[in-house]
Amino acid sequence: MPMTETMPDLASLKARQHDAWSAGDYAVVGSTLQIVGEQLCEALDLRPGQRVLDVAAGNGNVSLAAARRWCEVTSTDFVPALLARGQARATADGFNIAFREADAEALPFTDASFDAVVSTYGVMFTPDQEKAAAEMLRVCRPGGKIGLANWTPQGFVGQMFRILGQHLPPPAGAKSPALWGTCERLAELFGASVGSIQAEPRNFMFRYRSPAHFLVVFTTYYGPIVKALAALEKEQRQSLLADLEGLISRLNRACDGVMVVPGEYLEVVIVRN
Repeated sequence: MPMTETMPDLASLKARQHDAWSAGDYAVVGSTLQIVGEQLCEALDLRPGQRVLDVAAGNGNVSLAAARRWCEVTSTDFVPALLARGQARATADGFNIAFREADAEALPFTDASFDAVVSTYGVMFTPDQEKAAAEMLRVCRPGGKIGLANWTPQGFVGQMFRILGQHLPPPAGAKSPALWGTCERLAELFGASVGSIQAEPRNFMFRYRSPAHFLVVFTTYYGPIVKALAALEKEQRQSLLADLEGLISRLNRACDGVMVVPGEYLEVVIVRN
């Protein structure tokens, strides 16, 4: 008999994702990634006055970077607490950014509303990847740009999520978020509607006081790990932490007790037809 593809329960998966990103306090981790948003805005060559939409913005790294370039920025996420953290950052820096709760798979904006649509380590985690990509394309004007930063499967974060999946398997049929970090998947999601896709491998350097410090931060504040640990028994938790420690040990470039681990991601610039 021919094998049929298992279809995931996308509504249930989305609820799980919401719970995961609402757990801990992602803003603590997200703020360390600010340089990625700055570099993405430079890759996009954003111009003052352009309308920019940040999708699955978290606590607003790309939103703030675009605002620093005098763009008209709308920052969206489906976790209100993260939007509040982004709003606090914008207020502290004196930027007028519009913050709005929104689902990346059903953006509440009219067609062709924005000159640039961006997301760093955000939209890649949506359960319905095709719908999220279609929504980004829909709200981007013809000739506009879509900018993404997506962890790769082979990089540090991609391997970290593979380890999580080994200890707590994802629902049957769920697509890996790390697929967004491959040129092949980007072509599937966007290729038919765009003029060009440029994808450059980059490294974000995870710099922590020590491997133990990284694990304290991520097991306290990084929602997917917080939820995974909560779902496991004691021995399973210890096994997961041991596997994460092993991964860090293999990739750590520092020899003085601190942690300096390269996290590979794709910096993506897509030009809309």
